[in-house]
Amino acid sequence: MYGHPADTLPAAEVTLEAEKASLLKQPKAVWATALAAVFAFMGIGLVDPILPAIAKNLDASPSQVSLLFTSYFLVTAVAMLITGYVSSRIGGKRTLLIGLAVIVVFASLSGTSGSVAELIGFRAGWGLGNALFVATALAVIVGVASGGPGTAIILYEAALGLGISLGPLLGALLGGWQWRAPFFGTAVLMASAFIALIALLPKTPLPERKVRLRDPLLALGHRGLRRTAASGLFYNYGFFTVLAFTPFILGMDAYGIGGVFFGWGVAVAVFSVFAAPVLQNRFGAVRVLIGTLVLLMLDLVGLGLAAGHSVPAVVVLVVISGALLGVNNTIYTELAMGVSDSPRPVASAGYNFVRWMGGALAPFAAAQLGEHFGPQVPFFAGALAMVAAIAVVFGGRRYLTSLSAAATSHGAGSGPGGLLRGVLGGLLG
Repeated sequence: MYGHPADTLPAAEVTLEAEKASLLKQPKAVWATALAAVFAFMGIGLVDPILPAIAKNLDASPSQVSLLFTSYFLVTAVAMLITGYVSSRIGGKRTLLIGLAVIVVFASLSGTSGSVAELIGFRAGWGLGNALFVATALAVIVGVASGGPGTAIILYEAALGLGISLGPLLGALLGGWQWRAPFFGTAVLMASAFIALIALLPKTPLPERKVRLRDPLLALGHRGLRRTAASGLFYNYGFFTVLAFTPFILGMDAYGIGGVFFGWGVAVAVFSVFAAPVLQNRFGAVRVLIGTLVLLMLDLVGLGLAAGHSVPAVVVLVVISGALLGVNNTIYTELAMGVSDSPRPVASAGYNFVRWMGGALAPFAAAQLGEHFGPQVPFFAGALAMVAAIAVVFGGRRYLTSLSAAATSHGAGSGPGGLLRGVLGGLLG
């Protein structure tokens, strides 16, 4: 194939060749935005290794400390409803910069907290900045990247994976020294990203159509998007049960917890970017989603049985859950973007509003269940949430399958799955 002139290749293969060639040949603005996205996604798992230290130093219970996640994701979820409204009026670059500035301010304030209540409030402000940035970053990368939307999506997913894996590592390295340090470290990184985007990201044009505040909620009137979002809510409950509650049962210091969740994050990143597209193209999005949700349910049951009895088993099951979560993250995003007839930013906002509610509920609920009924119960509750997620998808499997298949055939040959296969094929000869 590589020795043939381009004009003898099918159109889809020509597109794939162009995307492969441009994957690493991107404008500086793309790399600056992607790096800022890495830093932003690091904020999700940053506090994981220092949760026990925060509880000890601020004289707080696990359920009180879990509100660091709840406030962050609750504000992120609600703010998703306004991000499109804001960015369609002031532009993507300004929205990114405002989001970064808000994160810098509230990450710095988090490091100065004198009580757990203050820290919870500052994390809520951090969540607002995170929503403004994360919801806009993909659209900006698509707008300035070379090589087409498939290339941009791969770069964005790679940034997400790196951020999720590096967040616990940074939290461990700085938190092992002083629990406040990860917050100041994040503020420095985000301030650096702010300066880089001012210098390297060109002004982004305003979209032709302004997004109304009610558009994301109206998008949820679509049956396919509504089912995907509802299943995503239950799925995220299980996701953040693992992320937010497990540190309290490991009995490790910040370095140990950070190491465990760095392995977890690497599994999320690798399986999200590489395994998910292969599985999706082989078996279909809905089948893969149901299968991985079943496996995740079993993994959570295993965590419940191991909690309080075997730390090595908990560590292994946490890392395995990362692989399953990585596949599911990509599949859910593909479904949410493919099944709706709304513009992608609008559909994404509606979907993320619902699914992040699961991330807001799980940490506090898991900690409360653990405090009152023992460390096994939160994981069993997470397994039940997976049952609900499976039931929602299974009930609409025919509808979701037909819609996702139509979306895949519409973009066949140039989507992220095709690009990944092409890049891997080129690397392997």
